[in-house]
Amino acid sequence: MGDERVLVSFTCQRCLQPIKIDETFDRIDEHKLAELSLPINSNIDVDLESQAMSFDQFVPPFGFRDSGAANFEAFRRIRDGSGKVLTQYAVYGTGTNGFMLISDVWDNDVGSHKMKVKAELFDKLSSNSEIDHPLCDECTDTLLEMMDQQLKLADNDFNDYLSYLKKLEASEDVPDIEQLEKELADLSTEEERLVAELAMLKTQEEAIKVSIEGQQAEQERLRDEQVKYWREYTKHRRDLMATEDEFRSVENHLAYAQSQLDRLKKTNVFNVTFHIWHSGHFGTINNFRLGRLPSAPVDWSEINAAWGQTALLLSALARKMNLTFKRYKLVPYGNHSYIEEFETGKQLPLYGTGGIRFYWDTKFDAAMVAFLDCLQQFKDEVEKGDSGFCLPYKMDKGKIEDSATGNSYSIKIQFNSEEQWTKALKFLLTNLKWGLAWVSSQFADDKLDD
Repeated sequence: MGDERVLVSFTCQRCLQPIKIDETFDRIDEHKLAELSLPINSNIDVDLESQAMSFDQFVPPFGFRDSGAANFEAFRRIRDGSGKVLTQYAVYGTGTNGFMLISDVWDNDVGSHKMKVKAELFDKLSSNSEIDHPLCDECTDTLLEMMDQQLKLADNDFNDYLSYLKKLEASEDVPDIEQLEKELADLSTEEERLVAELAMLKTQEEAIKVSIEGQQAEQERLRDEQVKYWREYTKHRRDLMATEDEFRSVENHLAYAQSQLDRLKKTNVFNVTFHIWHSGHFGTINNFRLGRLPSAPVDWSEINAAWGQTALLLSALARKMNLTFKRYKLVPYGNHSYIEEFETGKQLPLYGTGGIRFYWDTKFDAAMVAFLDCLQQFKDEVEKGDSGFCLPYKMDKGKIEDSATGNSYSIKIQFNSEEQWTKALKFLLTNLKWGLAWVSSQFADDKLDD
């Protein structure tokens, strides 16, 4: 069935829908063709071009393309600008995606005498009007509706003109010829006067143009002077603004430097450099925790850094007071700080590494006991100059006593629990903070360059 061909004579010249012409049109004699060749007289001029847009938008359903089951033959023609038929051809519908050209319509394989008769009939009709034939029923109905609308508009215009004509014919006003001639003579006199006045005004216009040219030249000179003036003004204004900006910048720098100087004068170097506080059960110095707990195993690198900051602080306080420790020498060396014994020359490390061997090494404990001894010497030196000074926790032979409870805590890590060792270190930092506050109050007016 895919190759079956359904013969359709022509297609609609508007919507291209295939149409089949009635068989009665197959037999038309020459007399009827001659009558159809006569021009069609119509009082209504149908403007198809102005209606082309609305008419071309009408696209009826195309059954053959949608079905895809049948093929068909159709007829198309091509005209020139005057409406003359240039060529005509047959098209063969594929049923799926449009048309393809088969051959000239008068080919023996496609055309026939009947089709030739029908084509000649439609050519006669198309040449006598602005409408290409044939048309399908839908396009014909649309065209008739358009022509009805044009007819109604023409009838309305005719009625309006007819009414106005009757109104003019019924008017009884007759123009007065003498009065009109007198008015014409007066108008001629007025025209001569106005022409003379126009000539005088033209003379004045020429004089004014000359004056305007002189004024324009003066205006150009003044404009150049103004541009020069504003250019110089802008330059001086820019220099003034730059100078003012520089002056304000210098003032701002001076005010900032003065504020920084005032702030530095009020700043205590020790308080800024060494911040001693607490974090839960731990004492901290510059946010480094000093101590360990089973629930919070602090890394030894943090503990070593805290001991380095502690040694540096005590060394700086002693140097500020011109204090030289007996028996020991503090050597701040970051997270590898140590204490040197004067008698033996041993270096006692203030840092640990952890592990089983470390807990049996007594050098770290000896270093912490030596540090506590140095802090006790610092306390004794402060009390010589200020009898009212007293640290919150007593220190004696490697132990720190809590005066509130009377309990003593060893600074050593061997044979000691981590909780008690951490508490002893916290008390040590508290005593050191009190010593820092006393030095800061005594030397507030000095330059703490150390």
